[in-house]
Amino acid sequence: MSIIMTGGGTGGHLAIIKAVKEQIKNENLIYIGSQKGQDQQWFKDDNDFKQRYFLDTRGVVNQGFLGKIKSLFLLVKATIQSLKILKEQQATVVFCVGGFSSAPTAFAAKIKGIPLVIHEQNAALGSLNRILKPYSHTFISSYLEESPIQAYPIKAKFFDLAHIRTKVKTIIFLGGSQGAVAINKLTLRLAPSLQQKGIKIIHQAGEKNIQEIQKQYKSLGIDAEVFGFTTTLASYMNKADFAIARAGASTLWELSAMGIPSLYIPYPYASSDHQYHNANYFAQKELASIMREDAIDDTKILSLLEQDFSQQSQGLISLVQKDGSKQIATILLDFEKEKTLSATRP
Repeated sequence: MSIIMTGGGTGGHLAIIKAVKEQIKNENLIYIGSQKGQDQQWFKDDNDFKQRYFLDTRGVVNQGFLGKIKSLFLLVKATIQSLKILKEQQATVVFCVGGFSSAPTAFAAKIKGIPLVIHEQNAALGSLNRILKPYSHTFISSYLEESPIQAYPIKAKFFDLAHIRTKVKTIIFLGGSQGAVAINKLTLRLAPSLQQKGIKIIHQAGEKNIQEIQKQYKSLGIDAEVFGFTTTLASYMNKADFAIARAGASTLWELSAMGIPSLYIPYPYASSDHQYHNANYFAQKELASIMREDAIDDTKILSLLEQDFSQQSQGLISLVQKDGSKQIATILLDFEKEKTLSATRP
């Protein structure tokens, strides 16, 4: 018997999988993801999983007509493969975090009548999770009052590193492991002013942009800490007193758990504008700031950095609940325990 985890494509989805699976020790964990996206980069060599499967799938949304036809063909083929995997691995429950790579396994779970537990990371439901929500056994979202779990699944180390931020001495710019052009340009524009203010810069520029960005900092005579993909994001965040970032759910909740006040610049093309809605959840509580990409104002940002953020930092630490990943793990393990008891009953 095994617990199946599926979903991904992006780091935000995969961070959920990572946080939850680390709460499940010595179990038959199986991961089913995609050959596309970042799934293999995260989990190809992760031995916490007994088996790892990467299927040939891709997104359906934002494809042309012929592209949609091919994507649907791949989806059907991968669903058939998932049905076989679920049977071979004697799946007791499927944990789905959304993203195109989760669709085949989620559909296969429903076909086989295997309980489906879904975690929706965003304030605006993803298209797949919106479809699957009525058919799920448990639907979890930190933004929904009716959710059985309000705590967001964040690794414990983000809470362990939480402390009150006051004045901005170091700022971290987060554009994701792939980088964000708008944030990269903003960072370089602000860099001379930040240097004059004595503010240090940590910059996630994107893996493919590191050399070029470092070259530009050198030409400005500025010593910035530049990185791309990392498995130690918490250590970078911990050095910062303030963040300017996209508003992907995992990054947003991790920053908040650490008590780091932030200005969010949502990715303008995110489906259902979900990054804006993620950030707005905190902005409405006066615990974050938002600036649309087409309305970035350098002067306002520099003025914002003059604040004392101690009250906002304390508010973030007080708001974000611990043990979300542990609570989800408990739900998954309960299904396996019930299955084991059923198998031993006369």
